[in-house]
Amino acid sequence: MSERPVLVWLRRDLRLADQPAFHAAAARGPVIAVAIDDPSAPWSPGGASQWWHHHALADLRRNLGGALVVRRGDTVLQLARLAAECGAKAVCWTRHPEPHEQAAEAALAAALDGSGTEAVACPGDMLFALGAVTGTQGQPLKVFTAFWRAALRLPAPPAPQPAPALRHPSSLPPGDDLPPLPRPCWWDGLDRTWQPGEAQAQARLDRFLAAGLDGYASLRDRPDRDGTSGLSPHLAFGEISPRQMWHAIQARPASPGAETLLKQLGWREFSRHLLARHPDLPDRPLDRRFARFPWRDSAADFAAWSMGRTCIPIVDAGMRQLWTTGWMHNRVRMIVASVLVKSLMIPWQQGQAWFWDTLVDADLANNAASWQWVAGSGADAAPYFRIFNPILQGEKFDPAGDYVRTWVPELADLPAKLIHRPWLAGRPAPIVDLAAARERALAAYRGL
Repeated sequence: MSERPVLVWLRRDLRLADQPAFHAAAARGPVIAVAIDDPSAPWSPGGASQWWHHHALADLRRNLGGALVVRRGDTVLQLARLAAECGAKAVCWTRHPEPHEQAAEAALAAALDGSGTEAVACPGDMLFALGAVTGTQGQPLKVFTAFWRAALRLPAPPAPQPAPALRHPSSLPPGDDLPPLPRPCWWDGLDRTWQPGEAQAQARLDRFLAAGLDGYASLRDRPDRDGTSGLSPHLAFGEISPRQMWHAIQARPASPGAETLLKQLGWREFSRHLLARHPDLPDRPLDRRFARFPWRDSAADFAAWSMGRTCIPIVDAGMRQLWTTGWMHNRVRMIVASVLVKSLMIPWQQGQAWFWDTLVDADLANNAASWQWVAGSGADAAPYFRIFNPILQGEKFDPAGDYVRTWVPELADLPAKLIHRPWLAGRPAPIVDLAAARERALAAYRGL
């Protein structure tokens, strides 16, 4: 009788190195990787994420020598059915912090109970286990600085493991095609900008640590400069693990850049702990007062914002960069979010949904926590009265206007002193009076 195979259920953990489920499976028998295309699942990938997911799975399938099976339909039903079809010895997976993923994991374990197939849940893509980072009295921490300080007092994350030696069955069960690319075919800019895959993630990390880390602390807020790592989509799809990044950074000499990059991993960690404690984080404000906030419903203003037609140069540049490349510089993300929720007073949930659909690095916990931070309704949130002036932000962080010229070419001929105030040169004025909008937002906040 042939040896029973072991299934590895894949979601956003698409790599071989430092992937605990592959290690657990390798110790049990010949391995078949499995991905489920379940469009009915909560928070199924948006368009840009569908593009990345398709190519990341294709890359991993090549790395597995083809031993990856895709099934389409209900996640738990398809996994349990596949395990029965091939007489699987075990199904292994890495734990995910999202509440709907945890529910699917529990449902799968229940479905496999008594079937003769072992359910093996492995540590997930986090530096510290959920619930491990607490205050001195064991209480959850709502302020990032305190959270990160407490995290750094814990034992360091374990060293990453190399890719295991895998065996595969001589034949695979039937499967479906890879999850499809989004329609309509708008992803040319993604093809030109990104190359998904585990080897590409590691190469990008190596390049950044060698050439970009030293200047990261001072350049990371400059959208006109190539000062960020570009690793966020690779991290979002698990093509590289936070443990790999942590230990690679720690192997470098201590520097402000290294400390700042580790803090970015810390915010990712903080967001996951928040979502695990507050499952409705993507839907409801943590500060329940904001459920009464008098948000505006303006399809015209939202369309202008989402398509980069606000006539606020730094905002339009960011939104066009997002639409073209599936990514936006982090400083600009904060600026465009502030304009949406405070200058236009459109609910943060609409901005979050747009980012979910258009970002290649869309991450449920990070997206929700960051939008609530800007809106003033989340944990460790920026106070609502902190309203970014997008004109001053543009002049500070894109002083020569190079970022705006790249993404808003109709302003390319303006000199630096006018490019963030083009209406002074006879160009159209912003769709909203920013000073009046600030007073309107503050009055609404005082009304809470």
